[in-house]
Parts: sequence; structure tokens; C-alpha cells
Amino acid sequence: MANKKLFQTTMAVNEAGGRAYALTAKHALAQYAATGCLNGTFYASAEEQLRKVLELCAQVDDLFIARTAVYCRERGYMKDMPALLCAVLAVRNTPLLETIFRRVLDNGKMLRNFVQIVRSGVTGRKSLGTAPKRMILRWLESRRTDALFRDSVGQKPSLVDVIRMVHPKPQSKEREALYGYLIGRPHDPEALPPLVREFEAFRKGASAKVPDVPFQMLTSLDLSAEVWVEIARNAPWQMTRMNLNTFDRHCVFADEEVTNMIAARLADPETIRKARAFPYQLLMAYRAASEDVPLVVREALQDAMEIAIENVPAIDGQVYVCPDVSGSMGSVVTGRRGSASSAVRCIDVAALVTAAIVRKNPGARVLPFEERVVDLRLNPRDSVMTNAEKLAEIGGGGTACSAPLALLNQQMAHGDLVIFVSDNESWADSRSGRGTEMMKQWERFRQRNRKARLVCIDVQPYGTAQTREEKDVLNVGGFSDAVFTLVADFAAGRLDAGHWTKVIEDIAIAEPAVA
Repeated sequence: MANKKLFQTTMAVNEAGGRAYALTAKHALAQYAATGCLNGTFYASAEEQLRKVLELCAQVDDLFIARTAVYCRERGYMKDMPALLCAVLAVRNTPLLETIFRRVLDNGKMLRNFVQIVRSGVTGRKSLGTAPKRMILRWLESRRTDALFRDSVGQKPSLVDVIRMVHPKPQSKEREALYGYLIGRPHDPEALPPLVREFEAFRKGASAKVPDVPFQMLTSLDLSAEVWVEIARNAPWQMTRMNLNTFDRHCVFADEEVTNMIAARLADPETIRKARAFPYQLLMAYRAASEDVPLVVREALQDAMEIAIENVPAIDGQVYVCPDVSGSMGSVVTGRRGSASSAVRCIDVAALVTAAIVRKNPGARVLPFEERVVDLRLNPRDSVMTNAEKLAEIGGGGTACSAPLALLNQQMAHGDLVIFVSDNESWADSRSGRGTEMMKQWERFRQRNRKARLVCIDVQPYGTAQTREEKDVLNVGGFSDAVFTLVADFAAGRLDAGHWTKVIEDIAIAEPAVA
């Protein structure tokens, strides 16, 4: 028998003014953690999202916050949200924060995000405090000198600002020289790490060897075409993906050997996994690449996509995929950040998830919807890139999440798995009475299909859903390939009651000893 407390639901009004189910505090926090980037969305501002996350944190236990921070960093590859959750723990439970500190704040940018959020005062304090300072000092001590130097890219705060805040005591001549170099104090140049000396020699023109430092450290310098070729040779995967047009402008692709090497790097399975590549990042790189970027490189992005979606399940039985193509799905998936906003829209993510599922499940039927189902046929033999672009070209209209299920019920269709990809802001099908129209249509569908399951992938967090959480219904948030793994587990019956939150509660972390 189902756990009544677990499946207890409350009716609510969503951000679009339609009827919806309010998620539990843990479930809602999980949704925000997997999809929220603390920027303005179609219906909610960044400030509203921040307020909601802090409200949810106040309703859940510290251990769940810690596990959520680990999940959204290690599996969702988020940056702002895990840093915010660590900042919450810096006020509420510093021993627990210490157990996850280096696991979540795993590079210089993450550390700087944490410091920035703490000092902003949004979590209740504006100073770092003794315990967080001690954790930062240990973080600095454990970091290799080369890694610290590479971490010095970025501002507000910079790594230099962080060093000045915590006053580390160097344990070696090399570390003493590095700190002095970074903060502009007298130091022994001969004691600097070899990488720093290489960079200084290159910067001053005393060496032609391009140092292995972040791209941003070099772009302010006047570089020759030969140097750009060398930068491209040494570039990591993410930098390569993001700078194909830059490489083209600086004649890197005039060298056929380097061109082939870049193509091989982009399509290398192990490198893609280590880079924690979002499938949608590959779609955007493919779209952004100019016609002047060699075909072999653009084709490598398509090959990389096939690798990035390897977690997409091949499912027995009839599958229906329902991407939301309504007007609100045209908003930026990671929220509005002014000139720094991503070009990736919610509809792009919905299209990509749909195309990936069709690729692995050729018999799947696609039902794009807004206020009604839009007639569109995809060829499963086409590449993921091609089908994603076809879907993303649709768009506009109101939102009625019940439309695909209503059509399937009208057709007396049979199926095993129905997948929705939406922002869940349904309003065009709101009605009076109990529940939502989508839940009513799902109940009709499963009367004919007793073993069918429903997965609702939410691409933007608002704290509500169109379906109740039940043993055959999964409400999940996110747009990384980790979501594909959850879908596969759920479709195969490997997720128990609690679904989404249980995945987070199963995260293993060492709890601090009780004094």
C-alpha cells in the first residue's frame, strides 16, 4: 500500500495562473537544485527563485541540504545552486559543511561563488566566520600550486581577494612566492612555480613556449597565428567547444593536422565524460559554428552528441514523448543574465531530450504540444542534431499539458511510457473541481494501460507540478544526462516510492561526529 504521507498533495496555483499540485519541500528543493540557476525565468525573477530556495531550505533538514548540494554539483554539474546550499550550511551546520566542502567546492570558481554568496548576506551573515575560513585555508593548502595559479582567473571576488580574506600561512618557499606574486607583494621570482615562470617569460616575450594556462590569461596578449595554433593544441575539451569560431578567425584551421586533432578531441568518449558535457552544450556549439569551421569539426560535434546521450534508455514497449513547444518555452533555460544569458532556450532542451529518446527508441511517437498537439513527424534515422532543430523551430501559443494525453485517450491508444518535457506552467486547460486536467487524462490513460508509467521532466523550477507523485508517476527536474539515467531506472521499475527525492537521499556522505 502506498505511503499516505509521501503521496499527500496540496492544490496550488502555478506561476501562469493555472491549477497545479504543490510539491513537498524536499521535492521542490530537488527541482530547484537540478534546474535552478538563480537567474530570471519566463515567470519568475532571480530574486523570487532565491527567496523560494531559502524558504525551502528552512523546511528541510541539514543533511538533505548537504546531499542536495552534492547531487547538483556531482551529477547536475551546477555552479550557483550548490554554492548557495553550502552557504546555507555555513550558517546552520558548519560540521556538516566541512564533510562536503571540497567535494562540492571542487575548483576555484566554485570556491569564489561560495565566498561571494556568503558575503552578500543572503543566507544570514556577511562575514565568512571562523569555521568557513578554516575550511578555505585547508582548501588552499590542499590545492596544487599550478592549480591555484590557474584558479586565479575570474573576479568578484577573485582568488586574490579570497587569499587576502583568510591570510594563509605558506608551508613552503614556492607557496610563499606564489601568494606574494598573486597579491602583488615582494617575492622571490626564482621560487615561483615553474608554470608561473613560464607564463611570465611568455608574457614578456622572453619565451615562445605557450604556457598551459587558462585561455583567458592569454587572450589579452598580442598573439601570432602560430601561437593560436599552439593554444588550440593544448586547449581542454570545453574551451575547444566554446572557441571554434575564435580558432577559425585566427587561422587555426589552416593547419590540417591541428584541424583533425581538434575533431578527434571533440569526439573522444573519455574526454567528453571528463568534461561533464551537457548534451545541449553540443547542440549550441553545433549551431554556433560558422560555415567556415571545417566540416570534419562540425561532424565531430554530432559524433560527440551520440556519446553524450549514451544514458538515454532503450525502453521495451510503446513510448510517447511530449515536448512542450508553447510560448513560455522560448525563455532562456538557465534564466536571464543580461548580456551573459545563454542562447539555450527551454524549447531547445525539450527538443534535444525528445530527439535523443527517439534516436534510442525508433518506434517512439512524438506529440509536441501547446494548447493542442502539433502535427510533426521525426525520422529516427536522422541525427539527434537534425531532429532537435526541427522541433525547436515550432513554438508559440498557450500551454495545455493535458493535450497529448487527451489525444491519446481520444484515439484509445495503448502505451507503456509517456514522457513530458515542459516547464509545467499549464493554464489553458485549467478547470474547476478537484485536481488538474492532466491528472484526469492520465488516470483515464492508465485505466487502459495498467502498467504504464508517466515521467514529467521539468526544465524550469517553480515548485508545482501538473501530476501527483504516485508509484507510476515521476516528477523530475534537470537537463543533464543524469535525467536520462533516472528515466531508465524508473521505466525499469528500479526506483521505489519517493522517486526523485530518494535519489538524493541515497547520496552517501560522512555525517559529522556528535560531540
